[in-house]
Amino acid sequence: MNGRMRKANQPIAQLAIFGYHQAMSCMFPVAIFGTLALSNVIAPPFLHRYDFVLLILLIVQGLMYRCGIETRDELKVIGVFHLIGLLLELYKVRIGSWSYPEPGFTKLLGVPLYSGFMYASVASYLCQIWRRLRMDMTGWPGLAKSGSLGAAIYLNFFTHHYIPDYRWWLTLLVVVVFRRTWIIYRVRDRTYRMPLTAAFLIVGFFIWLAENIATFFHAWTYPNQHQAWHPVGIGKISSWFLLVIISVILVAWLKHVKVNRGQM
Repeated sequence: MNGRMRKANQPIAQLAIFGYHQAMSCMFPVAIFGTLALSNVIAPPFLHRYDFVLLILLIVQGLMYRCGIETRDELKVIGVFHLIGLLLELYKVRIGSWSYPEPGFTKLLGVPLYSGFMYASVASYLCQIWRRLRMDMTGWPGLAKSGSLGAAIYLNFFTHHYIPDYRWWLTLLVVVVFRRTWIIYRVRDRTYRMPLTAAFLIVGFFIWLAENIATFFHAWTYPNQHQAWHPVGIGKISSWFLLVIISVILVAWLKHVKVNRGQM
């Protein structure tokens, strides 16, 4: 009887542990949304809201590194993705895709510097969950194919305003290039796997949910949200799906380079 009960409870225990690791890996994204929510309700003293958010996120990142939650190499990946996101923000704000209407001392060409952290939080989550679930991948297409595809995806975010949008062709390429790639992850003594493209879609969906939360708290404003908040169109999931791929390529590069040095 006890053996049957333990066997019946095992999936629940596995799911609980999996959920725990997911929650811990979201520490930095939660810090971002918590700071945005708090600063939207309570005006920070002596600082503009955007400057306050940047200060808090720098402190959180410093604490995560000092406490060993993030390694130095993971911090480098987060920094690179912060820069990638900031460059995209500068371009999108300049052409009017969205805006940051509030004042701030730490704004560059109309873009608050904290905005790059919203992209970097994706890399932070991937680094964390990769280490916590002892992830690995099979069928990785290699640096040349994945890197070229990632560069094409990033470039399309800029060029689709002037030439046709190739996101659906790029999505098809993602399916083709990563068709044999599987994520291997471990929960306690059990090993599981799932197609990498499915993981892209799941993470992209949750980022879209997070985007709705962020715009609700006025992290940024789309043109149709100036008068009143409206949910972000579900079509944006495709954009986040593609953006996640760039994060995965960066994190995979870090992990596979470091494995030979025993720094996984």
